Amino acid sequence: MRGVLSVVGIGPGAQEHATPAALAAIAEADLVVGYTTYIKLVRHLIEGKDIIRTGMTEEIGRARAAVERARDGGNVVLISSGDAGAYGMAGLVFEVLRDMGWKRGDSPELRLIPGMTALNSCGSLVGAPLVHDFCAISLSDLLTPWPVIARRIDAAASADFVIGLYNPASGRRTRQIVEAQTIIRRYREGTTPVALVKSAYRKLQQAVLTDLDHCLEYEIGMLTTVLVGSSQTFVFEGYMVTPRGYTNKYTSDGDVLPGQRPGFSLVTGSNLSGEAE
Repeated sequence: MRGVLSVVGIGPGAQEHATPAALAAIAEADLVVGYTTYIKLVRHLIEGKDIIRTGMTEEIGRARAAVERARDGGNVVLISSGDAGAYGMAGLVFEVLRDMGWKRGDSPELRLIPGMTALNSCGSLVGAPLVHDFCAISLSDLLTPWPVIARRIDAAASADFVIGLYNPASGRRTRQIVEAQTIIRRYREGTTPVALVKSAYRKLQQAVLTDLDHCLEYEIGMLTTVLVGSSQTFVFEGYMVTPRGYTNKYTSDGDVLPGQRPGFSLVTGSNLSGEAE
């Protein structure tokens, strides 16, 4: 019998922010595998099902257990918060399958079901910070060397991306967020908007809007996502907003500015011709 392994992103945790596809996969599963905290978030959906729950740092064991049970014919769901393909379990599942010599068409059938990421959920609580180019960087150096992380922060800050910082601090990791602020401060004004969102759409939800100079004055932990604005990000009526750039080409009435053409590249001092996109 060919089993099924669904790798599911449950979103931030509240059922109303999980996709119908994610809920259907959980409902159809015989076995649900996940990190203990995430199992608790869906406990009302998994009554009567077999459950494998493990703690932090036991990701490989969870992935192998899910793959092996599905390979043997089970209908298995492996859950991650947010999206399983964004700092979630999907990549590890592929590594386990590769080590096992799995090929497409073998058991288990693999289904990847997306979910709302932390950036999406946190961004919605503070405004529209991700409307223009952004990136995500994890500050956890448990699996990635800190010099590599620092280089990525520097590159993102110098390129003026809005930056989402995952895993910014924990009980044993406190210096990384401090060093990240120092790096970003080389390229951004101290008044750059910064949002600190903890446990988005969960019971202990907190959202603080501050700036780069003062963001370290607040509690920041593993459940916090830090959103650092670009040089263009502004605060309006308590919301954090990154403009898309329409005012570079259009007036507030929607008229085209002199020298610009709709559907053509933005004309700047270094680009006077404006080529079609």
